[in-house]
Amino acid sequence: MDPLKALADAERKPYWLDTPARPEPLRRLIGQTSADLVVVGGGFSGLWTALMAKERDPSQDVVLLEGRRIGWAASGRNGGFCMATLTHGLANGLERWPEDIERLERMGVENLDEIEETLTRYGVDCSFERTGELVVATEPWQLDDLTGNMDLIQDLGLDYVPMDAEQVRAEVNSPTYLGGLWVRSGCAMVDPARLAWGLREVCLRLGVRIYERSPVRSLQDDGITIELRTPYGVARGAKVALGTGVFPPLLKRLKHFLVPVYDYALMTEPMSPAQLDEVGWGNRQGVGDSANQFHYYRLTDDNRILWGGYDAVYYNGGQLKAEYDQRDETFVKLAGHFYDTFPQLDGLRFTHRWGGVIDTCSRFSAFYGQAHGGRLAYAVGYTGMGVGATRFGANVMLDLLSGEQTERTSLAMVKDKPVPFPPEPVRSGVIQFTRWSIAQADLHEGRRNLWLRTLDRMGLGFDS
Repeated sequence: MDPLKALADAERKPYWLDTPARPEPLRRLIGQTSADLVVVGGGFSGLWTALMAKERDPSQDVVLLEGRRIGWAASGRNGGFCMATLTHGLANGLERWPEDIERLERMGVENLDEIEETLTRYGVDCSFERTGELVVATEPWQLDDLTGNMDLIQDLGLDYVPMDAEQVRAEVNSPTYLGGLWVRSGCAMVDPARLAWGLREVCLRLGVRIYERSPVRSLQDDGITIELRTPYGVARGAKVALGTGVFPPLLKRLKHFLVPVYDYALMTEPMSPAQLDEVGWGNRQGVGDSANQFHYYRLTDDNRILWGGYDAVYYNGGQLKAEYDQRDETFVKLAGHFYDTFPQLDGLRFTHRWGGVIDTCSRFSAFYGQAHGGRLAYAVGYTGMGVGATRFGANVMLDLLSGEQTERTSLAMVKDKPVPFPPEPVRSGVIQFTRWSIAQADLHEGRRNLWLRTLDRMGLGFDS
């Protein structure tokens, strides 16, 4: 099908947020308030922090400040892959923290188990499905990478099932698949917006005071409390947790480590029973391919296909602009790739197209830290895999604020920082040349040029 025709009627908004089930906004912060803990940011990072702070100490007074609406940004417009990995995949974790990899993998699975248990206990309905993920090879050079760590995977006790072309096509039928790896226990599918709204309701039930449409404009510290000023009010906290992602940081040091990268996605109309039968997909796994520029895709409750990824776009200067959320060049490219992958779905149209910014750092996984004498903690840099890992990061922030030494705070991943990015305009030049080099690697059987090999040796390892 002509991609332009397939996109003709697609709404320019995130599918997950385009529903009458979206809750009404809560009131703004007007006037002054104080709390034991003030959480900044109403995405998954802030919501999990507020929720677990109340679980740790129900008597603790917790305030959460959100600049717009709960879940409006990355937490409400992502693909809904709630993954066990804390390190942006086993390979990335093994490259950076081999001495901790057994603990990191175990703690990641425990974190995903605890997410499921929490959602069940509080009755949060977000279509949580523990389906696992299929990682598929679409080029011969990708096959060895899929099974290269199978001995280690078995030693770690991870439930990974290698598949040949016939086996993986029996799971999801695409002529492009040459092999695959089913990560059976390491991923759940969720409706991310309903997850955010469900966590909001749990926080309110536990007594968290949430103020929406209350962007924090400044932060001041008098040595006893930290003052957070919004357009119409002031919140003072004995302790503060920052879960603001890539948005202009209240802590200036973070701007050296974070860059905004825009990711884009499409949503199809629901498939008919006959179309679904053509594709198969009986186990409803999330799917990701193995190219450096990769696609991710999954089914919804009503058997639509979310199709995203491939283009990860950095706009020179690193500015955040609403118009960047829409990029027709990428939407047309994605639609073409969709029909290449599923030619049997020719004629299936798209109902939604959208994009948004994610927080990326040079190690591709979150980093953590403290400021203001240990009374402020932060967790940022999830690089598109934060649906599950933000809960772990929230626990890290609470551990740091309590001064408690835990297994989490002993990790090198928690203690270390990523390599900072150079200042502009060098930053833009480096990132754009790296993106070009990654694209060239995909065109040349995965062979990485001198620039990418140099980054690998520096521990930067750009691969997506």
